[in-house]
Amino acid sequence: MTRVVLLGSSPGPIGSAEPPVPPARLALTSLPGSPTVLGRLYGQLTSMDAEPLAIARPGDAGDFRAYPGRVVESPDLAGDLRALADAAEQATENLFIIPACSVTHDELIYQITKSKRGALALIAKEPREGEDNGENGDNGDNESAREEAVPIEEAEPEIGQRLHEGLPVRLRAGRSRVVSAGSAYHAVTRPNAVALGPLHLHQRHAATLAEAARELADMAHLFGPEDDLVQLLVLGLVRRGVSMGLRGRRDLFFTRVATQEDADAATLAMSGYDEDRARLNNAVKGADGFFTTYFVSTYSRFIARWAARRGLTPNQVTMISIALGVLAALAFATGNRAGWVAGGVLIYFAFVFDCVDGQVARYARKFGVLGAWLDATFDRAKEYIVFAGLAVGATVAGQGDVWTLALIALALQSVRHLLDFSFGAANRRKPPAPLPTLALNVVDDRPLREELSKRKTSKTTTVRSLLRLWSQAGRFRAVHWARKMIVFPIGERFAVIAITAAVFEPRVTFLTLLIWGGIAALYTLTGRLTRSLA
Repeated sequence: MTRVVLLGSSPGPIGSAEPPVPPARLALTSLPGSPTVLGRLYGQLTSMDAEPLAIARPGDAGDFRAYPGRVVESPDLAGDLRALADAAEQATENLFIIPACSVTHDELIYQITKSKRGALALIAKEPREGEDNGENGDNGDNESAREEAVPIEEAEPEIGQRLHEGLPVRLRAGRSRVVSAGSAYHAVTRPNAVALGPLHLHQRHAATLAEAARELADMAHLFGPEDDLVQLLVLGLVRRGVSMGLRGRRDLFFTRVATQEDADAATLAMSGYDEDRARLNNAVKGADGFFTTYFVSTYSRFIARWAARRGLTPNQVTMISIALGVLAALAFATGNRAGWVAGGVLIYFAFVFDCVDGQVARYARKFGVLGAWLDATFDRAKEYIVFAGLAVGATVAGQGDVWTLALIALALQSVRHLLDFSFGAANRRKPPAPLPTLALNVVDDRPLREELSKRKTSKTTTVRSLLRLWSQAGRFRAVHWARKMIVFPIGERFAVIAITAAVFEPRVTFLTLLIWGGIAALYTLTGRLTRSLA
């Protein structure tokens, strides 16, 4: 579960000079019977938290009491911060903080709250030349829906004006996290972004948020009318050493509204987005291999949507994949060319449905421990059954005994899986390195940036330098895909089996699996040893 906090006192669009109209008195459109901005937002959020907490001005508190949940009245910014601190101290689950005047898609709320980052902020980022504008996901979790970088002054005129006029409520964002944040009191060097509204915070950071909010409340007299509550929270978290990740809007819509004209414009703009297509794109894993990305995921998402709309569960799709894998093994075992070609086609579609089951789970939001376990277990089973089918087929065809090659290939793949799972488990147990902190009463962020640079320099070794160079090389597309392919992921393995078995013979299939698998094992083991030493 997630604890939802509505900021009823937050202003409308950042940079707006007009006094905001309470969101409970703004209709989404001027048409009769249109829901209010606040009513729609409550409808979106109560699936996460049946009783959200709202922090509102005394004059607006009655509007919030018409909806489920608890309302805390706050007279000013200091009161808002103290109410947030109380909520954070009492939280026993993750926190989702959002201005009550927000108009957004359900899918964007879902994508923010499902992030694995401990702290995440929705931002609008000013792109540098040749750089992504931060609208493409949270730290690379999903790369399936990239767009061209759009300057802030075009996408958000008020925000662009705010940055370029040097107004103080702003932050500096890197490629994956917020580097520093400012206010009317706090200076920040080279600002390039603003926080738009929603913040998602893991429970482990709730105590830090409470401390920062109370300290900011004591400093409230230093802030100006242009200071935004959300950005002040980002400021407090970043200066206390919390790694704040970035999430752009990408192909989904978010804005704050302050007037009926804003609400009408927001509704019209949001109607131009295809939320279902964005949801479908987000169902595709963004870090898949070359073969999966270009020869499966380009169309498997549409199979996933078709299956989900007809009520098929991810486990049922997994069973289809298993059945196709068994049929492929039986076809390979016939020992003739027609059977090997048929087996190649069947093993390809077994892999397609292996991708579809996860996409159905993400699209329909049907997750379960059993499904994840079945998927991981039967992926291995399909592969090994196919090995047996190929070995039987070679024997039937009189091509000699390839059982030894099959057993070596099975052993090699088993060892690789063992190393993958054990290394992943070891990394999950590793405590995160604390970031440098900067007191909230320090105006300039340069000491923090110097500390970050000093920490980076002090830990630089030859091994770290090599790792950094190899990571930077991944920015080149050819190197990126070469690194994806060299580890011989399951998509490439099934492609090798399908092509070599259909065109050549099982012996060539096993030799290819052993040679490529050996190179992959050596590359992976070297990389993990290097990272462990670093």
